[in-house]
Amino acid sequence: MNYYKFTPVPKVLIWGTESWKISGVPGSETQCEGKNLNELVREEKERLVGVANYQRFGDEFPLLIKSIDAHRELSIQVHPSDETAHRQGKPRGKTEMWYMLESPKDAWIYAGLKEHITPEEYEKMVANDTICDALARYTIEEGDCFFIPAGRIHAIGTGCQLIEIQQTSDVTYRIYDYKRIDKDGKPRQLHTREAAESIDYTVLDDYQTHYEPRKNEGQLLVECPYFNTAVYDLTEPMTMDYSELDSFVILIGLKGEGTLTIDGETVALKPGESILIPATAQEVNASGTFKFLETYVLS
Repeated sequence: MNYYKFTPVPKVLIWGTESWKISGVPGSETQCEGKNLNELVREEKERLVGVANYQRFGDEFPLLIKSIDAHRELSIQVHPSDETAHRQGKPRGKTEMWYMLESPKDAWIYAGLKEHITPEEYEKMVANDTICDALARYTIEEGDCFFIPAGRIHAIGTGCQLIEIQQTSDVTYRIYDYKRIDKDGKPRQLHTREAAESIDYTVLDDYQTHYEPRKNEGQLLVECPYFNTAVYDLTEPMTMDYSELDSFVILIGLKGEGTLTIDGETVALKPGESILIPATAQEVNASGTFKFLETYVLS
């Protein structure tokens, strides 16, 4: 096939909802025409993901694509690096990014530390409910982008709607949860020790990814060992040449509606939809007035 459209996996959580658009996480695999993503990788191998990616990841698809709708704030959390995760007996860590969708004017996120604290101070601030005082808080707008590498403390706030692109990993360490009670009437589990081993205490001046919006060309947002992501805002036809790219490509619809012609086969891309294009694709012709994200993995 020249492209794959998957049936999303919905998740209802204590704080809101997620839609897993493209997932190979065991037990939450997305399906396309009766096959799940992991089955497709096992069958198509490097034809689907690329030669270098198949050597690196084998039969596991390397990315998880989600949309998130936060009715309430998420816990303060952190993800381990691959190295830390391996020491903790996990298969891998988690680096991710957020692209903000249209959200209420007061929607906010936490990303990173705004002041230097020691591990000892961190433990005290968690214990006395002041850890949020040490975090950088951002009021977000549509189109804002935040890169969340492993080790960076973060949280999604009430009202946020966003696209999340991440490593295929479900390892999340809960640092602080506002003393919320779960459906069984008990406080939700915290992962104090694992989180303490994972935190990067580096303080930056700004954690937001700043870029100049452009029409009719790709605007690179994130470039890291786990994924490259760009945003496109098209008002005229465009051809994307993937003939030299040794990777699958995922296109994620944001606004408007357009058509994609992938090596001669045409498909519509609407807001909220994701399309997986195999590594064998040569070019994609996009037409329409629409906005989308493009992401892939370079090994």
